[in-house]
Formats: sequence, C-alpha cells, structure tokens
Amino acid sequence: MNLRSIFSVVFSVVLLASCQNSTQSESNTENEKPEATEEQVDSLRYDGEEHLKNFRQLTFGGNNAEAYFSFDNSQLVFQSDYNKWGVECDQIFTMPISGYTGEMPPMVSTGKGRTTCSYYMPGDSLVLYASTHLADEACPETPHVVGGKYVWPIYEGYDIFVADLQGNIVKQLTTGEGYDAEATVSPDGQKIVFTSTRSGDLELWTMNIDGTNIQQVTDELGYDGGAFFSPDSKKLIFRASRPQTEEEQKTYKDLLTQGVVQPSDMEIFVCNVDGSDMQQITDLGGANWAPYFHPSGESLLFSTNHHTNSGRQFNIFSINVDGTGLKQITFDNVFDAFPMFSPDGKYLVFSSNRNNGGSRDTNVFLTEWVD
Repeated sequence: MNLRSIFSVVFSVVLLASCQNSTQSESNTENEKPEATEEQVDSLRYDGEEHLKNFRQLTFGGNNAEAYFSFDNSQLVFQSDYNKWGVECDQIFTMPISGYTGEMPPMVSTGKGRTTCSYYMPGDSLVLYASTHLADEACPETPHVVGGKYVWPIYEGYDIFVADLQGNIVKQLTTGEGYDAEATVSPDGQKIVFTSTRSGDLELWTMNIDGTNIQQVTDELGYDGGAFFSPDSKKLIFRASRPQTEEEQKTYKDLLTQGVVQPSDMEIFVCNVDGSDMQQITDLGGANWAPYFHPSGESLLFSTNHHTNSGRQFNIFSINVDGTGLKQITFDNVFDAFPMFSPDGKYLVFSSNRNNGGSRDTNVFLTEWVD
C-alpha cells in the first residue's frame, strides 16, 4: 500500500488543501541520528504504554513504514520516501534491528517507479516487494481526492518481485495487467499471500513460495488487503471494506474502475488459508487496519481511529481473535501503525509520528514487548 496515501488520511480532514504531492514531503527535521540516551528512550514512551519498554528510534526523517522482521529476528526491511536518501517516492531499504550506520541504509529496490510492502523470504538472503518500475520508471501520481472522496490509489502497474540484498532482481512472481501487491510470507516459509485485482475485485490470493499454484482466497465485494499469516501458518488475518448498500457498492465499483478506493471504513477479518471459516473480528466503525498476530495466535494488534471523534488519530490496539478484550496499546496523539512482532516474540516494531519535531515525518521504532 502507498505510504504517502496512508499517512495522508491522518491530515485529510483539516489539511486537505495542503496535502503533499506524490513525491517527497518536506521534513522539518534534519537527518541526524543521535545516540539514544536513557532519558531519550524514556521520552519516546507515552503514559499507558505498559506493554512497551526500551524504545529505540531507528529512522530520523521522511516517511518510513511497514518495517518487517527477518526470519532470524536480526534485520528489518521497510519502505521510505526520504528524499535525503535520493528517492522521490517509496523505495525498499534494510537495516539491522539496532539501526543503520552511515548516511543511509542499503536500498534493495531499483530506485525506479514506486514500491510497497516488502518482506523477507526464507533464509533472509532475499526479499520480496511490489513495484511499478516495469510499467513506468517515474513515480506515479498519487490521487488523494476523487469526486470529493478521500481515496487510496491502486496502481495497475504493481507486480511482485524477489530481490537479493544487493538490490538485484532475481525473480518476478506476478505478471500481466492489474494490481498485484501487499505480499507477505508464511512463518513456515511455504506460502505467500497477496492482494490482486486479477478477478476484477481486490481479493486475497496465495501462491507457493516460488510463485506457483496461485489460489484465490476471498471473493466478497470490497477491498481485502494487508494480510498476514498466523504463527502456525494456518490462518490469515487482514483488513477489508464491505460495502453493503447498492449506493455503497456502486461507489466502490466506480472508484475501482478509476484505480482508487476509499480507506475510511475497514474492519479486521480472519479465515483459514483457503478462505474457509471466515470470521469478522472487529465491528468498531472507522478505519481498522494493519493487523498482526500476537505470537500466541490468540490475539492480534491493529491500528485504528475508531476511538476518536475526528478520525485523525490512529493508535495501536490489541484484541482477541474472538473479538473480545479490546485494549489500547499506544497513545501517540497523531499516528501509530504497522505493528509487527519479531518471530521470537521479544520485540515489536511499528511506525509513529512521535518525536518528529512537529513535522509530518513518520519513523520506525523498536521496543521490547511486555505481555
């Protein structure tokens, strides 16, 4: 998914007239990466964040998000549009969980087109990500409003690629017209789940780790995306829109033909990998998205704005898979999202607007997790 579009939803109500274009936003902070003192680490945590300790800020400028762990817990792959790293829109980077050294982390995407949703492959020597670079090497435009409605773009040029850590593409997993993106890998290393428009709607699909045996998972009208596997690799958790009335369905279909969707009404769902036993977990209203399973497989974290009247504040909440036990985890007053547990369950990585000097910068933070 497009990071600029995701972040803009926070500001769309009060700052719509000043929304950034599809390239890089101007940061009000410098790319200085200071050593984190004990006092600074404490200052990164807000009151009430009892499940998080020993914060470490890993990026310091631009918009950085969707940071996901390697299988061995030691590395992160993430997307960034930070113009001081020589990019004009989202590209893919890697770094150790201790943070990168030098002026910038290694870039593993081509630097062309727009990229999104990277993930480590089994063995941690390869990553997969979606990119538009074959369709157009330039950054695609990013529409924010269509017909007076706030929207996310669904770029038909996205395909899914596998690259080594030196940035060389070693395989293309999807081909043909339409949107193929949002790919993640099962913990057992056997399957990939992704979102595609190949059926005419935004549905979940799975394939083998080598790109073979593509199977459709969901088939209900609406945007199914951002899927992750359960720790035992048997279930999928994802966010979805479900337009109900004829008017809502018509609006959804009309916007999709224009390559955009509305992100304002989404809930969290879980199902078996083959799509059976579909269950809706949340029924909160607003935008509920970016779910990720707790290592126990019995609960999950997700980002939501349901708890605020303005809809502009996003925080991370936890909830049991059966829909009980809703609890707020983070308390930043603007934006917390994209939570992911390390495979060993010791750490949580997420993106936040905290400590950004009053700018719009979104940075990656690592914390220890406390059950």
